[in-house]
Amino acid sequence: QVQLVESGGGLAQPGGSLRLSCAASGFTFSSYAMSWARQAPGKGLEWVSGIYSDGSDTYYADSVKGRFTISRDNAKNTLYLQMNSLKPEDTALYYCAKGSKGNYDYWGQGTQVTVSS
Repeated sequence: QVQLVESGGGLAQPGGSLRLSCAASGFTFSSYAMSWARQAPGKGLEWVSGIYSDGSDTYYADSVKGRFTISRDNAKNTLYLQMNSLKPEDTALYYCAKGSKGNYDYWGQGTQVTVSS
């Protein structure tokens, strides 16, 4: 069965960095676009970033463009999100999702990111 397991969240100071990872199993990882999405307290799910199956193209929400970088290692079945210049408004539960923006069919349990001084 499809499994997506996120890790790497935690507490960061404003301006700091974190790197999220998502270990995928149960499907042919290299054949699918992948996404990161987040949900802040009291808000809906927000798509953050997406990447083509072969990593050739990447996409970002305006709110994170220039600060976050999505990447993947198809040999390791792993998706990444490098988050730099973190802001308090980046605080959320971050999910890895199988599929492109708005077209997910599976997602993980999430990893909490808290940005606070």
